[in-house]
Amino acid sequence: MTMPNQPGAPVPPAGYGPAQQKKRKKWPWIVGGIFAVFVIASVSGGGDDDKPATPASSGKTATQADTPAVADTPVVEEETATMNTPVRDGKFEFVVTGVEAGVSTLGDNPYLAAEAQGQFVIVTMTVSNISDQPKGLSPSDQKLIDEQGRTFSPDTSAALNLDSDVSFWDEINPGNTVTMPVVFDMPVDAVPTAIELHDSMFSGGVTVSLR
Repeated sequence: MTMPNQPGAPVPPAGYGPAQQKKRKKWPWIVGGIFAVFVIASVSGGGDDDKPATPASSGKTATQADTPAVADTPVVEEETATMNTPVRDGKFEFVVTGVEAGVSTLGDNPYLAAEAQGQFVIVTMTVSNISDQPKGLSPSDQKLIDEQGRTFSPDTSAALNLDSDVSFWDEINPGNTVTMPVVFDMPVDAVPTAIELHDSMFSGGVTVSLR
């Protein structure tokens, strides 16, 4: 028996020889792997489109952002001073000692006597210079207020009929105290409720209740 591939052995016809093992090509797997990577990346990236964008940080924590603003503390106004209580404005200390309303005329001197348009209201006070320098004082710097909130200025000419240390204007020395009645001409039905006292026409003033 003649063995194949031995010398003298007949050569088999083409196509009938022993089958040769073909080498597998690697490039289809590489291409497929790259394609799979792109698909996975596309799916992962597409999911982010449905998520809301994260807002930029405002620098506040959640607790700070949710905490309501604290309301401003209301300013408590000073209580209005009352009669016979010392109050100060600028370089003077005032004490209101009396109020007289419903006066129709002032003075016996025919040249100085005054007739009220409505009624005279006389507010009497003591005034002390609490500074270390002389200071001018004038009744005309004071203001009277009625129950309707109206403001009245003094009638300095009518005040000349009163016994006063300061009828029109005077300079008060440091440490001295004077008595000063201030006259106001108001409507007959007006009710005086407070007086606003001033060191001068430019001072802030202090209010004293007349009730």
